[in-house]
Amino acid sequence: MADITAALVAQLRAMTNVGMMQCKQALLETQGNLDAAVDILRKRGIATAAKKAGREAKEGVIAQHILPGARVGVLVEVNCETDFVAKNDSFRAFSDEVARTLAANPQADLEARRVQEVAKIGENIKVSRNHRIEVTDIGMVAAYIHTGAKVGVLVEVGAGRESTVTHDDFKQFVRDITLQVAAASPITVSRDQIDPTILAKEREIAAEQVKNKPPQAIAKIVEGKLEKYFQTVCLVEQGFIKKNSEISVKEHMATLAKQLDDQLVIRRFVRYQVGEAIA
Repeated sequence: MADITAALVAQLRAMTNVGMMQCKQALLETQGNLDAAVDILRKRGIATAAKKAGREAKEGVIAQHILPGARVGVLVEVNCETDFVAKNDSFRAFSDEVARTLAANPQADLEARRVQEVAKIGENIKVSRNHRIEVTDIGMVAAYIHTGAKVGVLVEVGAGRESTVTHDDFKQFVRDITLQVAAASPITVSRDQIDPTILAKEREIAAEQVKNKPPQAIAKIVEGKLEKYFQTVCLVEQGFIKKNSEISVKEHMATLAKQLDDQLVIRRFVRYQVGEAIA
């Protein structure tokens, strides 16, 4: 029998917000398999979609840089050992420098500069990941760093005409989308981008939750649950936060496109949070 430690139970509880005893029982049933235990609790209807598993105990910040013209942007996570250093002005300046350097040259060698900063700060420093977006069609890229620099977002939004990109309403929309992604944590732009294996698992979990319902009702209920799932994880189907979620992001974008007499599209986004496990 697998050794179900208190730490493992606590990790499952943090991921699902389910009681300790129920978490322990789920882990016993799955021989300590964390992902399988999450699925069991979800099928029982006592847990929603889990937070990311395997979160690493890291400190640090998210930094960004957008090159002039808003056609190239970079998001980067720089880690250190303590939150005290993460708040240090020198460390913050180094992180911003890394973002600027990678925006200008994605192949830049940062090792010598990193070693220099380690000697200065007195802690290990790691540039753990970065993502660079370059607009190849009509559009712009924008970034947002949330207060505290623990969450950062990089977004690309496209248009059909160059004149649209210079319009203040378009620029405001792009900024609003960065805030939407930061606050609502979508995983894809639209439902067609969801991994089929993830979708199959969601369908299985939804069906298990209503398995005692009449057969003719199960399919309808499952589809309803999937629609709610899409509205949670797909950016364009989420309630638009700036309008108090009364309309979806897609509906707001369609209204703006009509006002601008153009076609708008959210092409891609990246959302980083300090310390999250990297797949």
